[in-house]
Amino acid sequence: MNDKKDSAFVEFKGIVKRFGNVTAVEKMDLKIPEGSLVTLLGPSGCGKTTLLRMLAGLEDPTEGDILVKGKRINDTPIHKRNLGMIFQNYALFPHKTILDNVAFGLKYRGVSKDEMREKVLNALEMVRLPGVEDRMPSQLSGGQQQRIALARAIVIEPDVLLMDEPLSALDENLREDMRREIDNLQQNLGVTTIFVTHDQREALSMSDKVVVMKDGILQQEGNPEEVYNNSKNHFVADFLGHSNFINAIVDDEKDLYVKVTLNDGNEYLATPAVDFNKGDKAEMVIRAQKIILSYKNEYKEEKNMNCFFGKIVDRSYMGGEVSYFVELENKQVLHAISFVKRSPFKRGEEVCMKVDPYHCRLLAI
Repeated sequence: MNDKKDSAFVEFKGIVKRFGNVTAVEKMDLKIPEGSLVTLLGPSGCGKTTLLRMLAGLEDPTEGDILVKGKRINDTPIHKRNLGMIFQNYALFPHKTILDNVAFGLKYRGVSKDEMREKVLNALEMVRLPGVEDRMPSQLSGGQQQRIALARAIVIEPDVLLMDEPLSALDENLREDMRREIDNLQQNLGVTTIFVTHDQREALSMSDKVVVMKDGILQQEGNPEEVYNNSKNHFVADFLGHSNFINAIVDDEKDLYVKVTLNDGNEYLATPAVDFNKGDKAEMVIRAQKIILSYKNEYKEEKNMNCFFGKIVDRSYMGGEVSYFVELENKQVLHAISFVKRSPFKRGEEVCMKVDPYHCRLLAI
């Protein structure tokens, strides 16, 4: 992705939103760089859509300020915020043509009829649907209707583009196509975009910055690689990808790593996320994709390489990769995902699971 400017184009300062006794967003401080695509990621009810709706003017914050281009917009009417918004259900007018649907936001901006048509046709070109302006929404597929919703959002040349779960109604293949479409369009337009999703793949594949939320509280923010590889807590590590969690006791430092003892009595090396003292309880996190599998009888000891031994108790073949569940001698089951380079391991086979200590992330409990 292209480097983005560091200036805050959109800023949430101490934002709180309560619905009666329920706090939906708690003391949120967040800066959105100009021209970036930032994803709000988290489970249902974590506050990500509420945050988006407050920016759009559909909800009022209980506390705090929302700024766009340095200007406080808390009291700015919705129609004067110059924001484009795309919803999960497309929100197209079924009785209007595609031309009228896309032009809807322009009618309140003093644009002449000829200029309006030109802008609509240009927007349809951008979303790769030229020539459909005289059709009705019912004549288009779900994926095409979502493109029309995208054209309607960008035709007004918004300061900020807001997307609330825009792909969740599409099947998997269409979602992949639209992910690329939105990513490419955002890059070409350079419009600051805030994208709400609960889908980790969407967040990791499209974003300049990922903001992980839980129970209305920001858990971690950063670029996709940072948040995925250096998760700060159990929730983030568990929500992003497939992770194994193993209880450990900190022994001492060893070169670049920390030596830990697991509940099976064996010693391993791990990379600490925070400072630890000897005797501290910790949690070692290992991503399923970072585990290298081999047959147990092929095991050769390697310096500074963690090795776990166990038996395949379940597996799922997924074409290009295989998901394995391996039961260790202490009965804990670890999850490993491997690309298919050879005949997949079978249930009951004894294997060695090798992991570089760099990929054994040590979190505080």
